[in-house]
Amino acid sequence: METMGNLRRTHYCGTLRAADAGKEITVAGSVAKNRDKGGLVFVDLRDTSGILQLTFDENTPKAIFEKAGTLRSEYVIMAKGLVRERSAKTDKIATGDVELDVTELRILSDAEITPFEIKDGVKVRDDLRLKYRYLDLRRPEAHEPIVMRHRITKIARDYYDQNHFVEIETPIMVKSTPEGARDYLIPSRVQQGRFFALPQSPQLYKQLLMLSGFDRYMQIARCFRDEDLRADRQPEFTQIDLEMSFVDENDIMTVNEGFIKKVFKELLNEEVQTPFLRMPYKEAMSRFGSDKPDTRFGLELVDITDTVKDSEFIVFSGPISAGGTVHAINAKGLADKLTRKEIDKLVEVAKTYGAKGLAYTRLTADGETSSYEKKCTEAEVAAIRAKLDAQVGDVLLICGGEDTEEACTALGQVRLEIGKKFELFNPKQFNFLWVTEFPLFEYSKEDGRYYAKHHPFTMPMQEDMDKIESDPANARARAYDMVLNGCELGGGSIRINDPQIQKRMFRALGFTEERAQESFGFLIEAYKYGAPPHGGMAYGLDRLCMLMLGTDSIREVIAFPKVQNSGELMTGCPETVEQKQLDELAIALVQPQP
Repeated sequence: METMGNLRRTHYCGTLRAADAGKEITVAGSVAKNRDKGGLVFVDLRDTSGILQLTFDENTPKAIFEKAGTLRSEYVIMAKGLVRERSAKTDKIATGDVELDVTELRILSDAEITPFEIKDGVKVRDDLRLKYRYLDLRRPEAHEPIVMRHRITKIARDYYDQNHFVEIETPIMVKSTPEGARDYLIPSRVQQGRFFALPQSPQLYKQLLMLSGFDRYMQIARCFRDEDLRADRQPEFTQIDLEMSFVDENDIMTVNEGFIKKVFKELLNEEVQTPFLRMPYKEAMSRFGSDKPDTRFGLELVDITDTVKDSEFIVFSGPISAGGTVHAINAKGLADKLTRKEIDKLVEVAKTYGAKGLAYTRLTADGETSSYEKKCTEAEVAAIRAKLDAQVGDVLLICGGEDTEEACTALGQVRLEIGKKFELFNPKQFNFLWVTEFPLFEYSKEDGRYYAKHHPFTMPMQEDMDKIESDPANARARAYDMVLNGCELGGGSIRINDPQIQKRMFRALGFTEERAQESFGFLIEAYKYGAPPHGGMAYGLDRLCMLMLGTDSIREVIAFPKVQNSGELMTGCPETVEQKQLDELAIALVQPQP
């Protein structure tokens, strides 16, 4: 292996074009491919910007030509030479019009045969890719999402700076809070028996910054939640975190729509139309069966409760008499595709999300089949079909439940399954909306108590103030989520700035005065000294990047992601530690209960 010596890189591989012909340059990178044609050697050199073809021919000094023949994939090299137009041009790479006629070559590092080919489109098991993530990231299609993520954060910092936001770092070692997801805990060596927590969000600190007079705050914030993983979740993730004083929902939505418009235009050349559609939570659940509706296609839910409330068919009338509802969707024109076998699969989807089943009617040119029509009167059958505008070629799917939201959610998932399976939407389309007026509380049957739907610091809607304690199930919050194509992109709320309202919230959540003081006394104390009206939101940076790139997993936009069990395959963490470290922290390990 050689040293760089007096060679210094002058250009990046992917930046060279026909206008650069005639320039003497030096490039550096890894060998992507070596093609030895006997008296002619072509080497594809890859760096962070792209690929450039290096050429060695009969005019190349003999020693350099022989050295070129020894190059193998992933060797790290530097090459100096003259840029010239290629005789055989290609549009497969950005530099397809030029090549480098090499006059000097240095091998800086050789490389063993890699566990998989370093090229786009290669089929490799996810666990192998993540174990050798530093190799996986060399592939352009794995490399580019990380660059995209960088560009989003760059635009965010510039945009919010131009809109008078100040970037402020909040602590990573914080006080554990009793509400929300599980905290990751950090034992204190100095104060044994006491613990810090990793922040689930900078929520309390950013509110306190508003009380500190900073007016507008932003942060590219690292956050941590000890929860089960899904395709779009990670135990550690990054938020574009914001807070503003002297604002209402409209102010916050407007400034953040501006950010989205800017980032989509600059990075994807997509013109995002603003203002976004706004849809109350109840409407979203009733029409789409989701608080993050995908509005790129129809198949909207229809409430047929009044149509079937007097039915003798207990599957319909039973949930209604118990205070629930019955909803349906009409899969227009899909009868030939939605076979009985496919419908059975949809029944399982509904059951997965809490429904007891899924009734159907399938109307084809060859006949009709139904799981419920023989159990209903002719008038009921006709009324249902009329309500759903049923025609030959349609499939009617009906779901009822004593818990209206649960039943709507189940049918909403059936809707999404049909939309994906039969490609009812354009995957390159971007549909934004705000979902507003969320419930202030949600009830846990398991715990027999109410929890804050967002967090305990969310301001109730003014007209629902009297419902905080008396009717929590119907109290609405001044909360809002930005939704893109069926995914929550970010969310926030107007915060409570009145200590009396905050105390009422704590009481409604079952906090004693002592517990509230112990957990949030510093915030209650801060409110005594004047708190401006304020609110904010946070975007999931990882999720935003994932949706912009159209990838299926959030792991594709994180340099070193975790897997399903929260582990990181490359380094092998989490790992056991030495007994000495545990002793210093006064921690004893116990065997988990079987």
